[in-house]
Amino acid sequence: MTFRIKRFLAKKQKQNRPIPQWIRMKTGNKIRYNSKRRHWRRTKLGL
Repeated sequence: MTFRIKRFLAKKQKQNRPIPQWIRMKTGNKIRYNSKRRHWRRTKLGL
């Protein structure tokens, strides 16, 4: 596995998390959840 792929996967791993609770407070609950959330089995990365 090359470093570029590893870095790409690391970025995707970091992106794949829920939004912090304080952001829900800040936006007045307009943003309820992270719409860009990815599940490892349902949506593949196209790699």
